[in-house]
Amino acid sequence: MPDTRARVRRHVRDTPGVHFNRVSRDLDIATGQAQYHLRRLVRDDEVAVERIGGRAHYFDPTFDPWERRALAFLRRETARGILVRLHAAGPTRPAELADELDLARSTVSWHVSNLVESGIVEKSDDRPMRLSLARPERTAALLDEVSASLPDRIVDRFVRTVDSLFE
Repeated sequence: MPDTRARVRRHVRDTPGVHFNRVSRDLDIATGQAQYHLRRLVRDDEVAVERIGGRAHYFDPTFDPWERRALAFLRRETARGILVRLHAAGPTRPAELADELDLARSTVSWHVSNLVESGIVEKSDDRPMRLSLARPERTAALLDEVSASLPDRIVDRFVRTVDSLFE
């Protein structure tokens, strides 16, 4: 068991913001095993957990709460697309984001609301409203920490497909 726990700890540290299901998939361990070891690591303050948007994301405890939220969103394709676009081109209107990312405006609105609520994105007070990154330099640095896995992209694309059915 100590070997499995060490593998789980190492995986979380190497993959900041990894969600629960991916831990068991990547390490090829049973869900119950992943749950047990993650719970023990969190209890012993060796790993931190943030629950964001219905998923438990795990981190090295050295990441502060803002970084944890940002990394969790960067692990999701649609939110990552929004953040990458804001980083690359600067402040923009939500309608432009929807057009450029080929997403429904309601989808962009939902993601932007979550990003604003988490302090990752800011809305301007002027009209038309523009969106910008709350901490552009730190967000750029965190982008390097994240590379989306194929299973993450498949899940994100499935969610986008379901969203499009309700437009």
